Amino acid sequence: QVQLVESGGGLVRPGGSLRLSCAASGSIFSIYDMGWYRQAPGKQRELVAVISSAGSTNYADSVKGRFTISMDNAKNAVYLQMNSLKPEDTAVYYCRADLWVSVYGPPSEDYWGQGTQVTVSS
Repeated sequence: QVQLVESGGGLVRPGGSLRLSCAASGSIFSIYDMGWYRQAPGKQRELVAVISSAGSTNYADSVKGRFTISMDNAKNAVYLQMNSLKPEDTAVYYCRADLWVSVYGPPSEDYWGQGTQVTVSS
């Protein structure tokens, strides 16, 4: 079975940096894309960044120039380097993957991590 395991969240001061990691465990036939979403209390979950297996990326306007998403296909992992963090970046960050787990199963399924807290505060 496939699970997404996240790490790297924590408390950081404004202007600081964090690196989030997410690895998909289990056998995977193909990765379509992997990305990061975030949700603050009382707010809608929003896309932060996504990367396809071909390397194309998409970022929310609010994080362009500050965040960088990358993927390691060999490890079935995605990373989010977050620099110049701001208090408004505070949220629970969720890893999401669109995967083809088995050639015998559905060609596309969404998987979600449990979320990791990122708090930017002085």
